[in-house]
Amino acid sequence: MLTQKQKDLLTLLDTRIKAVGVPPSYDEMKDALGLASKSGIHRLITALEERGFIRRLPNKARAIEILKVPSDLEGPTSSPVPQAANDSVAIPLVGKIAAGVPIEAIQQDGNVFKIPQTMIGRGDHFALEVEGDSMTGAGILDGDVVVIRKANTARNNDIVVALVDREEATLKRLNKTSHGIELIAENPAYPTRTFGPDRVEVQGILVGLVRRYH
Repeated sequence: MLTQKQKDLLTLLDTRIKAVGVPPSYDEMKDALGLASKSGIHRLITALEERGFIRRLPNKARAIEILKVPSDLEGPTSSPVPQAANDSVAIPLVGKIAAGVPIEAIQQDGNVFKIPQTMIGRGDHFALEVEGDSMTGAGILDGDVVVIRKANTARNNDIVVALVDREEATLKRLNKTSHGIELIAENPAYPTRTFGPDRVEVQGILVGLVRRYH
């Protein structure tokens, strides 16, 4: 028997993995379930793993596999997390973003990209094609299309589109320190880069990912 919070988290994980191929971040889980800290999420994930509902994959950041979902999660007591549907929405596909050494600033090119309605929430969103391999540890590969919610601020540990010196755009994990703003890769082959706060502008926050298989 699962607690309501365990059911809510399992439903959230199942819905997000089916929609975008990767689970939400711990911060997203915490916010979705209304918990005060990420330690509560760690306890819920451990409980689900011990009961055989999920499996954490070793040596991969945020890698979780759903093993089974109880049928009662479809009932009236299930989480209000929206379920995957055939409905889609078109968002602007504004170009390529470097997951590696920053490339030229992204530009609107008039193209659109269709994604499941369930992938996005409130706010304006756009899509970018990933170029490079510096974020592979976060499950973001060369050629993936990332879905970005427009924002000019972000919290530490968010994966963001950052504009450096108003001319170079990159996709990195953000960390603000007393020394400046760190743009952190998820690949040990790439160093963390630190900039003064006036040199980095947040353009948006990663909320989803689409992978094409050829």
